[in-house]
Amino acid sequence: MNVTERFLHYVSFNTQSCEDNESCPSTPNQKVLGQAIVEEMLAMGISDAHMDEHGYVYGTVPGAADKPVIGLIAHMDTAPDCSGENIVPTIVQYEGGDLVLNREKNIVMRASEFESLARNVGKHLIVTDGTTLLGADDKAGVAEILTAAEQLLASDQPHATLKIGFTPDEEIGRGADLFDVPGFGADYAYTCDGGTLGEIEYENFNAASARVAVHGVNIHPGSAKNKMRNSQLIAMEFFSMLPANERPEYTEGYEGFTHLCDMSGDVELTNMTFIIRDHDMARFQAKKARFEAIAAYLNEKYGAGTVELKLRDSYYNMKEKIEPVMYVVENACQAMRQVGMNPVEVPIRGGTDGARLSFEGLPCPNLCTGGENYHGRFEYIPVEDMELCVKMLVTLLTNAGK
Repeated sequence: MNVTERFLHYVSFNTQSCEDNESCPSTPNQKVLGQAIVEEMLAMGISDAHMDEHGYVYGTVPGAADKPVIGLIAHMDTAPDCSGENIVPTIVQYEGGDLVLNREKNIVMRASEFESLARNVGKHLIVTDGTTLLGADDKAGVAEILTAAEQLLASDQPHATLKIGFTPDEEIGRGADLFDVPGFGADYAYTCDGGTLGEIEYENFNAASARVAVHGVNIHPGSAKNKMRNSQLIAMEFFSMLPANERPEYTEGYEGFTHLCDMSGDVELTNMTFIIRDHDMARFQAKKARFEAIAAYLNEKYGAGTVELKLRDSYYNMKEKIEPVMYVVENACQAMRQVGMNPVEVPIRGGTDGARLSFEGLPCPNLCTGGENYHGRFEYIPVEDMELCVKMLVTLLTNAGK
């Protein structure tokens, strides 16, 4: 099975994770995909392939004794931001200009809005019908890892031992929660969870989530004077006290942000969910402190308990853990160059399982998979880029220890 066939099979599974469900995995279909992957791994000769009770999939491709043990990790869930049900993938040869995804519903990916299209002219793009996400984040990583593993198993060329790990719930920040780092047994690893071809990442945001519950008092509007407290208006007041220039739509590069992900409510109760991001730890802490200060101010103004704030750290910038072992980045860059990629080191404006795993003693930079426009209905991935990523992984494992 080639990488495209694998990928198209995996996206037929709806594996969106759900932040509101505390179980692991947070949705049962992740285990359904996990079991299918285990069966595929066993069939290709990965004899120790298995899935644990939490939905984590592991396996080993044995290598030469004089080479290191290298892990490759990807996640099986897809983002809850956009529907992942009944995905209709299509392969189109892109010749430039706007790309019609759904003529009936007039859904068009416009070249003026999606500049990545310009560098993919002439390639075969896997796209959706514009009503769902595609799932290249990160089923492309799963497909590329297993295709590379299959090629290593069929090769007589010495290579590093490969440890494979597929995680659930990465998209809701829990992918590394129950990852068995000691049992995994890798000297170092890479997450295959990046995007644009050639990108390699070892800096990421420090990340937290903030849940804000605002309690109001509902009185008949005809007799509400000096009695009603509309939770929706207090929630809007809370939001207005956050700096407008720190919203995602106004930031780039190393600039952090606070993002209102969702908001719902009525007079009596309004709930808001935010994510907080910054590469710099001091600025990250300052952003969280601002949330606490706003909550304290509004409770002083409207009464104790009006605003309930729950802050939760998700992951931290792995840069400090990678810098002492920069050879893992340099090795990946060398493999990229050998297969014709131009490696570009960029900061992740997000996070990966590798960020958490790096803090647990498993250095884990992030490698590209070739996908674009993740988490939305305009997501796509070029077939040629997936194939090149497979070559890069095989080269990386073969070069190791030289």
